[in-house]
Amino acid sequence: MKKLILLGLIALSSSALAQDVEINDELLELYARPAQYLDVKLSPGGDYLAATSRTEKGTVQLTVIAVDDNEILRITQGREGESVASFNWANDERLIFSMAREVGPLEMPAPTGEIFAMNADGSNQIILTGPRSKSGEYVFAQVVDFLPDEPDAVMIYQRSFTSAEPYLDLYTIKIDSGRKRSEGRIPLRAYRSTNVSVILDSDGVSRMVVGVDPEEDNQTVILGRDGANQEWYEVTRYATDEGGFSPLGMLPNSDQVVGLSNSKTDTRSLSVMDLSEHTETVLATHPKVDLMPIVSFKNGRSNELIGAAFEYDSIDAFFFADVEDKEYSRMLQSLQATFPGHGVGITSSTQDGSKVIVSVASANKTPTFFLYDRGQGKLLPIANSRPWLAEHELPTTQAVLYQSRDGREIQALLTLPKATEAKNLPLILLPHGGPHGIRDSLASMDTDAKVFAEHGYAVLQPNFRGSGGFGREFLEAGYKNWGTTMINDMTDGVDHLIDEGMVDADRVCVYGASYGGYAALQSGVREPEKYKCIVGFVGVYDLDLMFEQGDIPQALAGRNYLSRVLPSEAEERKAQSPLHNVDKLKAPVFIIQGGADQRVPETHAFRLRDALEERDHPHEWLYKEHEGHGFFVPENNIERWQKMLTFFDKYIGK
Repeated sequence: MKKLILLGLIALSSSALAQDVEINDELLELYARPAQYLDVKLSPGGDYLAATSRTEKGTVQLTVIAVDDNEILRITQGREGESVASFNWANDERLIFSMAREVGPLEMPAPTGEIFAMNADGSNQIILTGPRSKSGEYVFAQVVDFLPDEPDAVMIYQRSFTSAEPYLDLYTIKIDSGRKRSEGRIPLRAYRSTNVSVILDSDGVSRMVVGVDPEEDNQTVILGRDGANQEWYEVTRYATDEGGFSPLGMLPNSDQVVGLSNSKTDTRSLSVMDLSEHTETVLATHPKVDLMPIVSFKNGRSNELIGAAFEYDSIDAFFFADVEDKEYSRMLQSLQATFPGHGVGITSSTQDGSKVIVSVASANKTPTFFLYDRGQGKLLPIANSRPWLAEHELPTTQAVLYQSRDGREIQALLTLPKATEAKNLPLILLPHGGPHGIRDSLASMDTDAKVFAEHGYAVLQPNFRGSGGFGREFLEAGYKNWGTTMINDMTDGVDHLIDEGMVDADRVCVYGASYGGYAALQSGVREPEKYKCIVGFVGVYDLDLMFEQGDIPQALAGRNYLSRVLPSEAEERKAQSPLHNVDKLKAPVFIIQGGADQRVPETHAFRLRDALEERDHPHEWLYKEHEGHGFFVPENNIERWQKMLTFFDKYIGK
């Protein structure tokens, strides 16, 4: 098979990257360009590829290509400000997709609740649900299952836009007309700022639903039923600090549900729940990190649990020996051996499983998509998400381990500049946002870390306590300690690199976004002599203000979250708020903010700037009125990097 057209869209040479300049503007432009390809999926018959990609305006479009002759059949874009959010093939010829509004790269897209369908060539396009559909219903809808045994229909749930606490109604909907058949109501409310997931068995019957109950302090609630037209019953419910079972999917022709569970272990283990017997069995666990199941697929559905993936000092996986689908297991093991140290996944396959789309990515490799022909054993590259960086030698990111002052083992990512001895380097401490449930991963590339390392800085990204993926006790150890022991973990990572001789103790700055912006300022408050400069990007600077402004406190679920993770006493919240401790700062501060930020409103940044100005504290300011929680526009990110690099060079440069 000849090389497909997606690789032919490379427009820029990587030769410009080799220039040796203090701030390489051409290089910044290449890093700032949005990922060209986000996802690629093969049609069930193998005749078409569908791919999402970012436009120059930052929105996501959907492109359909004929495999045989590489012809672009259709490019679909949303209305102004809308992006294609999810897509999948419903049958050999027809695509289903949804739209979302993106308000910042650090914030989850907001789905419009409409479901669209069209043929591969763009014909017979129809809006299946929502106010603009033929029914005109003012509802939010989401695809629950693509029903591979019913190629002309999908299953959806929908809920009212006007009800504050709507129930979920299930429907089977025809993808060419929008005609619906009711599959009943699920007695579980979809509260604001909560997610609901529905799990079907291999016969296409909804058997389990998972939601959150804000009225009970965000307890997870799982309902089940024994079959079609049977009554729903409560399987279990558990508080966030208790641990429990999180279902992911049902195995075929059985009552067994595969999931992740920390009900019996601290980390999330691979577990199976038997709905008929109401028992849970732990199959595998890792003592340090959460597992993710590896499942084989057959005829469009998950088929068998064959192993688990995990990440600690490297990206790794294990496979069970006593599986029936040995051929699928051997295929995945072979692919992982071909790309060691990378995240390898299957995005889609033909109905007969003869061809699959493979995604490969890591902190050191831009995501790449391959078409694998299982019969011929051939792996054909079809698309790179950032082809302009594909041939460029990236600074290397690796995992490091160190001990916190109270004896915890902390995993972190360390990115080092190229062709430079790892000795007495200037360092940028880069804590992640979130902070809870989030982690920095070897499976994805951080453009901030790469840009800084390209300009001679070591970059440390610690997965401090409170981060996700390291067990429930590690996660909860961060609760109410945003500005204390979580910050200590970051400081201890810096001290570790200094003790190892890799970092110059007199040349350390700290930068972060969202919670990371908070952590940057709070690090300067707690360690005024250690950091020579501080950069806060869309950061939280007043913990009390989180209860008053932004999108989190608008819903009860959000207020419950804040009460759980922030200090209970007002005095302690003030003590952990950088805004109320500006007098302790010594390092110059650079504040970066978007005016359209709904997660962390601009009030945080303006109040911090005012406090610094009142004290004549050295500071710099960058404000973009139309950006949200993070910057989307490439030119704004280029300007951000240019000014940050100049700021770093002023205080910790050579």
